[in-house]
Amino acid sequence: MVTETEERVADFAAAIYHDEDDWRVEVLEPGAATDLDELVDTLQNRAASAGTALGMVSVSDDFFVLARVADRELRLLLSDVTAASEWPIARAVLDELDIPVPDDEDDEHVEPAGDLGIVSDLGLDAMELAALCDDLDLYPDEMLGSIASRLGFGEQFRRAMDGPN
Repeated sequence: MVTETEERVADFAAAIYHDEDDWRVEVLEPGAATDLDELVDTLQNRAASAGTALGMVSVSDDFFVLARVADRELRLLLSDVTAASEWPIARAVLDELDIPVPDDEDDEHVEPAGDLGIVSDLGLDAMELAALCDDLDLYPDEMLGSIASRLGFGEQFRRAMDGPN
């Protein structure tokens, strides 16, 4: 169950997949931004018809999660490992990756966790993605917008995030 506080701080969750000859970006229900299982289930449903699906979640201007499902294989990236000490979805990502939640002393070491090569076959290599995660001047939604642009669905991403006019 998504609490009102979690729903309010979840900036957005989106599923991205290739539909025929174009990228589709679908804004997801708030629960997908706070519950990793719900996000993965949604992506598996999209991947069943599209072959692969990418999930993007931005939480509280603090961190983002990338999830990719292809052929029932799940790949994950958490932009800031320290987020797991406060946010259930970040903790769930670390649990899935079998990475321990950092101690309070480690909370100042902002670094990504998971598969930095998650979208390298789509045009953004691991080193560039790591550099993007390390840019403390960018908010998570800006990082995800940059990733979307680099992967070729920046315009669709902007339209989806702007919502219906």
